[in-house]
Amino acid sequence: MKLRIAAAVAALINSLGSVSAEELTIRFGHPGTGLDNRQYSQGDATSYARARELIEKEFASDKDIKVEWTYFRGAGPALNEAVAAKQLDFFLLGDLPAIVGRSRGLEHKFLFATTRHEPIYLAVPIDSDIKSIDDVKGKKVALFKGTNLQLATDRVLSTHGLTEKDVRFINLDTSAAAAALTSGNVDAVFGGPEFLALAKKGIVKIAYTTKGDDPTLGRHTSYLVTAAFEQAHPDVTQRVVTTFINAAAFASDPANKDEVFDGWSLSGFPKDAFEGDIEGDTLANRLNPLIDDFIIARYKDQVARAKAYGLIKGDVDVDAWLEPKYLQQALKDLKLVNYWSSYDAHGEIAKLGDLNKKQTN
Repeated sequence: MKLRIAAAVAALINSLGSVSAEELTIRFGHPGTGLDNRQYSQGDATSYARARELIEKEFASDKDIKVEWTYFRGAGPALNEAVAAKQLDFFLLGDLPAIVGRSRGLEHKFLFATTRHEPIYLAVPIDSDIKSIDDVKGKKVALFKGTNLQLATDRVLSTHGLTEKDVRFINLDTSAAAAALTSGNVDAVFGGPEFLALAKKGIVKIAYTTKGDDPTLGRHTSYLVTAAFEQAHPDVTQRVVTTFINAAAFASDPANKDEVFDGWSLSGFPKDAFEGDIEGDTLANRLNPLIDDFIIARYKDQVARAKAYGLIKGDVDVDAWLEPKYLQQALKDLKLVNYWSSYDAHGEIAKLGDLNKKQTN
């Protein structure tokens, strides 16, 4: 009798263990989709990891762990809603939506930078007389508000003596903005490398880019994890971060550029758009994951600007938001501690990384 009871108890414990284990699905989110709503993106190492299923391969032997990806056409604002509804664990966000979410009480932690110096492009019709930022004054211009593009554009305008009030901004997502521009419903669009593909086809022209301008201009993104997931699964969090940092190291090597662009092209954007976007820059610089003084300064500056523009009501303590221990452990485990260069608050190299030394020798 005792043996039967013991066996029953053991079976119950095993059953409960199996049920709880099956419930561990790691839910990843990404702001935006590829062309035609493709569930892939481009421009950062986590997008390459998604294209080559590196996260899935990392957890392939863990039969009790599943991986789920969700791409949001509504970009950062829509992703923030999903985080508020507790539908995501890990996610990439641009600086503004991440700051807005944090200011509204979303509890997540800043794990590593995903892109820095991401250029902004001002696209205009082929026959447009807009030739510079100064020429957008009084014009009807499309801008995807609520994304990191908004604050970055505001900063571009301010460096040229303009504000949002000087421009007739129309809030449109990327696809709608491209359609509005090509149909003549707007005079210009502030956007990303997707407009380089249209320029390559002679449909639009690029009147301005932040590349070569003030080094503090451009957009920045980061990878975040909910505080609840990180606290419950620190070991899984470390494996996720280490996988992404390994992907960033692979993508940063110039020898792997074509393979990285092939992965990004699953988003539907052509490889020549990536070539044009990275021209004059390097993937090592763009995909640098370090939480250095430059990244910290940019986020603190964006917090101040978001508050000044009335985009957030409360304050955001950037220092308390950062959780660099997983990045530091990944760099140590992968022997990448000195791989990338670190930058000071003004964008100047503070410490030259091994990869940059290799490329300059």
